[in-house]
Amino acid sequence: MTGKTADIRSDIAYSTPDRIVVRGKDLPNEILGKMNLGDFAYLQLTSKTATPEQSRMFNALLITLVEHGITPSAIAARMTYAGAPESLQAAVAAGLCGLGTVFVGTTEGSAKMLYEAFDGAGDHPDLQALAAKTVADFRARKQAIPGLGHPVHKPIDPRTPRLFQLAEENGMAGKYVKLVQLIQAEAERATGKVLPINATGALGAICCEFGFPWKIVRGFGVMARAIGLVGHILEESQSPMSYQLWHEIEDRASAHLRG
Repeated sequence: MTGKTADIRSDIAYSTPDRIVVRGKDLPNEILGKMNLGDFAYLQLTSKTATPEQSRMFNALLITLVEHGITPSAIAARMTYAGAPESLQAAVAAGLCGLGTVFVGTTEGSAKMLYEAFDGAGDHPDLQALAAKTVADFRARKQAIPGLGHPVHKPIDPRTPRLFQLAEENGMAGKYVKLVQLIQAEAERATGKVLPINATGALGAICCEFGFPWKIVRGFGVMARAIGLVGHILEESQSPMSYQLWHEIEDRASAHLRG
């Protein structure tokens, strides 16, 4: 120990009595009314102003993950709100806690898989060989390949072709997008199963094209799904379903006891 106080530093934002500055931009005069929410999120994360192409792609990335119906996260949020309507934030938090390796968080797994596939592969790797090795490694570990398969959307997740089209149109259909497509084809060949690239698989590849660290990628799902959950809670407050779901589940779960 030198006895010196360690520096504490953040380069994100600061406030004075008459100013709020975020990533070097004056919030009232350079951001409000001039940036949409996605572009502001991109600035917050990268400290850079998105190009038009980056803006279109990043906004599409976030919008894709906002809503997917009465999912476990939406049910958790609605049920929590039913029990504690005075705490909307707790209901949103309850829904967000379920974003992991099965729902939404697979974007992180997909990005991590793709980054690791290229690690040590050199400047001009054989993408087909990388795909074959990736699939073989996951099968040897008896692990599901993140970003492939969907319980509802078969044989194609309708979001995926559009995301890849946007990536192509905006100069973001590079080696990561190509590799995830090859991994999907190899996985189907090796297993004999229909394994569409789902939205999180496509988004994981696109996040790699952006260069986002894989550890932050799940955060995009958190950001987006929070918007969706607020919508579900608003609907729950106006047209509740939680009590009906509760009583129906209770009746079905305990029917055998009354039998």
